Amino acid sequence: MPTYQYSGKSASGHPTQGEIESQSQAQAVATLKQRQVTVSAISVKKSLIGRMNAIQIPGLGKKIKTKELSIFTRQFATMIDAGLPLVQCLDILASQNDNADFKKVLLDVKANVEGGSTFADALKKHPKVFNQLFVNLIAAGEVGGILDTILNRLSNFMEKNEKLKGKVKGALSYPVAVIIISILITTGLLVFIVPIFEDMFKDFGQALPAPTQFVVFLSNSIKNSWYIILAILIGIGIFIRQTYKTDKGRHFYDNLLLKSPVIGDLLRKTAVARFSRTLGTMISSGVPILESLDLVAKTADNVIIEDAIMKARVSLSEGKNLADPLAETKVFPGMVTSMIAVGEQTGAMDTMLSKIADFYEDEVDTAVEALTSLIEPLLMVFLGVIIGGLVISLYLPIFSLAGAASS
Repeated sequence: MPTYQYSGKSASGHPTQGEIESQSQAQAVATLKQRQVTVSAISVKKSLIGRMNAIQIPGLGKKIKTKELSIFTRQFATMIDAGLPLVQCLDILASQNDNADFKKVLLDVKANVEGGSTFADALKKHPKVFNQLFVNLIAAGEVGGILDTILNRLSNFMEKNEKLKGKVKGALSYPVAVIIISILITTGLLVFIVPIFEDMFKDFGQALPAPTQFVVFLSNSIKNSWYIILAILIGIGIFIRQTYKTDKGRHFYDNLLLKSPVIGDLLRKTAVARFSRTLGTMISSGVPILESLDLVAKTADNVIIEDAIMKARVSLSEGKNLADPLAETKVFPGMVTSMIAVGEQTGAMDTMLSKIADFYEDEVDTAVEALTSLIEPLLMVFLGVIIGGLVISLYLPIFSLAGAASS
């Protein structure tokens, strides 16, 4: 159990400081509050190694990760629930944050709030850390006087979204890693092993089989023209990156991903789960639906999904319902649009969207398992064909020579 160092004021108003053991910082603050101690600063007591790890070289800042923001939101929600003032929560969370960049942001937010800004306006000044979705939900919580509820919803949303992203990344990273390793192994064989066999083949005094000639050609090409091959690969990468920045290019690649076998189904289910979870969270938090759809579209990470949501938004702004235009786009499954239609009719849209998100998050789990089970044998076949074919082609001349000698 970690030990926390704290400072603050006792019930009589005298300065006090000390240490307390607790399972979490929020629980430590709550315990001290029960002891009538007003906490002004609290942080984990670090060992010598911990303090050395916390030292940062000037100029080398850390990037603020989504996971860090998720943890901050959860801790912030717990402190607000415990009744701590907003400024005090920011001060405590900033003081115990190991990320210097994030600490600087939180202190700036605290200073703006103390200067009279709303919490949402203070967050808005740091768009690289707090996106529009985060800021709008906080603004809705401040206006409705339910900031603690909004923070809990937001932390739940971020945790589930991170979990969903982790599953998709995990499913895709395995085959990518195997393919990269197989390419490195094949390149090593072509560069270091094939030349040894090539020197040996020169003494055979006979024409090499076609597969062997092809392997020798690849080996010589890589050894003598590696810089050209590297330039071509870099050029292809730059071309894809630049064309993806254009509207036509992004539409082409995103559409290609959605229509690709197996992976396309996984990406579509992931997009539906994220859309439902995000829209449901915003509607239940009191954000107007047109504004919610605009923000949800921007966080879709796929222009095809984004266009479908924006078409539905335009239709909704004209007085129509949400389900029909979503169904017309052919992007969202029929079950999704049917459930949304029921949610519109019953006035329980947020509840229905939450159920859709739960269902499709489970579907993502199933799709990831199916993808993994399908990819493993395919990768084994791929490795067998590439590596096995390379080895067999090198031994073909030896087999031919042995056959000629025996005859």
